[in-house]
Amino acid sequence: MTASLALVLIPGPNHLYITARGLAQGRTAGLASAFGVEAGTLVHIAAAAAGLSYVIKQSATLFAVVKWAGVAYLLYLGVRAFTGKEPEGAAPPPQPLRKVFLEGVLVNVLNPKVALFFLAFLPQFVDPGAGSPALQVVLFGLTLLLLGLVSDIVYACAAGALGTRLNSRARALRYVSGVVYLGLGVVTAFAGRK
Repeated sequence: MTASLALVLIPGPNHLYITARGLAQGRTAGLASAFGVEAGTLVHIAAAAAGLSYVIKQSATLFAVVKWAGVAYLLYLGVRAFTGKEPEGAAPPPQPLRKVFLEGVLVNVLNPKVALFFLAFLPQFVDPGAGSPALQVVLFGLTLLLLGLVSDIVYACAAGALGTRLNSRARALRYVSGVVYLGLGVVTAFAGRK
């Protein structure tokens, strides 16, 4: 739990995504994106428990497919933020919360670094004599997820409050969101397998 807490307190790409969404659309959208990101974490937990993370680590082709799908999706979100059209001074139309949630899931699931993190981090705590390793990975992953969710909610609420204060600058917030998405895409593109 201590190691997981240390990891979730360090701001990362998920926090940037949640912050961008909260700034652009408010606290509710920030929270929806936070729950989406952590739903994506469930996918990584299941994959790690089933050994799929190991397969991704060993397969350069599969790693590249997941990585470039993630890059493409983040760049798409960034370009969409820059090219959205609204009347001068008007706020962009809010996205449905279901869509915000699903984007959070995709941002996390399409991040191969998260899959590799689960492969490298969680197994260090598995005790072969304490029962099923897969069950232990699931329990460790759920602990990390719950701590991450608390952290994500704090970011979502803070960004939502700040976004509400800045809502008169909707265009600027849209561009900030676009820069965050494009930046995440670039960072993911240059992430190596090491």
